[in-house]
Amino acid sequence: MRIADLCRPSRHRRLSSNLRGMAKAKQLLEDLTFPGPHHVLRGDLALVGLPGVVYTPKEGRGLPAVAFGHGWLQPTGQYRELLRHLASWGIVAAAPSTQGGPLPSHRLLGDDLLSTLEMITNVRLGPGAISVDPEKVGVGGHSTGGGSAVLTAAKEPEVRAVGTFAPAQTIPSASTAAQQVRCPGLHLAAEDDLVAPSLGNAEAIARAWAGPVQLRTMPKTSHLAITEGMHWSRLLVHGKPNRAAQRTVRALLTAFFLTHLTGTDTYRPLLDESVKAAKIVDLEEQDAGSDKAVTAKAR
Repeated sequence: MRIADLCRPSRHRRLSSNLRGMAKAKQLLEDLTFPGPHHVLRGDLALVGLPGVVYTPKEGRGLPAVAFGHGWLQPTGQYRELLRHLASWGIVAAAPSTQGGPLPSHRLLGDDLLSTLEMITNVRLGPGAISVDPEKVGVGGHSTGGGSAVLTAAKEPEVRAVGTFAPAQTIPSASTAAQQVRCPGLHLAAEDDLVAPSLGNAEAIARAWAGPVQLRTMPKTSHLAITEGMHWSRLLVHGKPNRAAQRTVRALLTAFFLTHLTGTDTYRPLLDESVKAAKIVDLEEQDAGSDKAVTAKAR
């Protein structure tokens, strides 16, 4: 046996390490599906000049914050439990209710996300015991709201993280805007999405991303899985709410924003591992496979 073989980690040791990582990720996913330790307050953004809602922890100074963009035809009430969940974990979560008609401006919704961040960072929230750190802000969204969140991040370098579910292309193009986004991104694609299939939407955005990015695919999940309750738009938009998917989305977005907005490493093991409900897509491996296929075809 060579000395190098003695120094090299054994296959058993690597396997044990991988299993521990998977177990840790599974436990964190389970923990983060439950509400956090903070009592939550709800407010109306219209009081400071923009229609929408804001959910905050009951108290806290220098908190992280996320502005969330709604999907096509979806009112902000469709995301109330997601926003409340983020707030329960110490993140101020706000969602403008503008551009809710059948012909929305994606660019203007992106501008409203930026305005939302400016409002919640410059205005003392709640009874005065809540404030947001302007260096700890991110954006998120669903469907075209996710695409608008990308437009916002491309325009505003102070955005520190972008997290989306079933992001859809926008006008101007979200995947083109992604080439200017250098902050971390997490994009959750719905496997059964017939409205914004991953290949031309979430995957295209992730591949164009200038900064660190992760794409995950959620099996047996449709475009509207993240929405809550009944709404007439389901007559026009394919998909339906999925409680299991909602729990997974809440956990992953909570872990993502806490990690990248506050600097904590507590939830990083969840972000580093695939889980059954949201498998990480290896974009580099897919690229390599595509290159091999093109080479073989050329021969």
